[in-house]
Amino acid sequence: MNLLIKSATILDPGSPFHQQVADILIENGLIARIANDIEADAMLFEGEGKYVSPGFFDLNCNIGELGLETKEDIKSGTQAAAAGGFTGLAMMPNTANPVHSKAEVEYLINRSRGNLVDVFPLGTISHKREGKDLAEMYDMYLSGAKAFTDGNRPVQDAGLMERALLYAQGFDAMVFSYPEDTAIAGKAKVNEGEISTLLGMKGIPSLAEELMIARDLYLAEYTVSKIHFSTISTARSVELIREAKRKGLEVTCDVAAHHLILTDESLLGFDSQYKVKPPLRTKDDVKALLKGLKDGTIDAIVSQHTPHEIEFKDVEFEVAAYGMVGFQTALPLALEAGLPVELLVEKLAINPREILGVDVPVIAEGEKANLVLFDIDAEWEYNSKSNVSKSVNSPFIGDTLKGKVLLTYNNKQISK
Repeated sequence: MNLLIKSATILDPGSPFHQQVADILIENGLIARIANDIEADAMLFEGEGKYVSPGFFDLNCNIGELGLETKEDIKSGTQAAAAGGFTGLAMMPNTANPVHSKAEVEYLINRSRGNLVDVFPLGTISHKREGKDLAEMYDMYLSGAKAFTDGNRPVQDAGLMERALLYAQGFDAMVFSYPEDTAIAGKAKVNEGEISTLLGMKGIPSLAEELMIARDLYLAEYTVSKIHFSTISTARSVELIREAKRKGLEVTCDVAAHHLILTDESLLGFDSQYKVKPPLRTKDDVKALLKGLKDGTIDAIVSQHTPHEIEFKDVEFEVAAYGMVGFQTALPLALEAGLPVELLVEKLAINPREILGVDVPVIAEGEKANLVLFDIDAEWEYNSKSNVSKSVNSPFIGDTLKGKVLLTYNNKQISK
């Protein structure tokens, strides 16, 4: 299928056509020509006033396979991802059968082969995510795992994290840290502060996140290792990582899109759709996160897509599951946060791939076509009809959102 995108603004810092308005002709999966006034026998997409960039890449998403396919499977998850502009995913190992050996990695890679969306399973740091013994990290790496994490379970044992960092060095793999000290967080469900007091609920102090970041920064410095922090959420976390970068440590981090616009004030109605982990923080934390994105402290924006069946969310707040679906809302939420569109391309498309060590697509003649066309001004209703995920656990269902993905293209396949 040949494809012609007319008069779109190209946003790709690696392209010689960066910030130029041009036509893009795609033939047999390759970018055949970029110029003005191209005429060709191809499917036509009008791009005037719209942007085209390399396809987005998500460093933190949850898809139910293996064992939780009623929440989301590879097919529905990648379709939802493509609808949100994502052409690549790093899948968290938070499945019923954790991704802790090469068998699970190879299954997921084979299961997703030939898809529009490139899928990169992340392997666990510890066997069965139990936090006791290292998993078969090297075997998983040879089978295709690019990085290692225990997903939404922090590695509480400092010695185990030190060994993981040292071991991953031997084959240049990345370790992802989910920063939470469980001894401090306890069984609390929300951020500790004025809102938790008003709600009469025990809160999770910011210290629980910040202490774990400080610990893992010390470990990374001691072992001379690189480390990535997933879904940071507090102002002090931003400061700690900013200082570590100044010192020259190989540290990167990401933030979930919903943490850029939502605060713990959203919890005043006890709506379980707002129950996420890390919890929604304060306005001051949101300001610090946005500043961190703008000054380069925070490297990437993630969806933290976490689907659940209705029975896991339509219950009392205390017992509801954490998380919300996020593929289709990542771009609109980031735009609502007021971030410049050029910065969004950097945080959604370029940096995530560089962090994971996968090829970054380039919008240039002769290159493989891997791109997304989007309109930052288009409004659309996010509802049960437009939602592509199997699950509907999002506080934004029923809202009119601004910023729409019009076309996603990769691996000779199109989603529109």
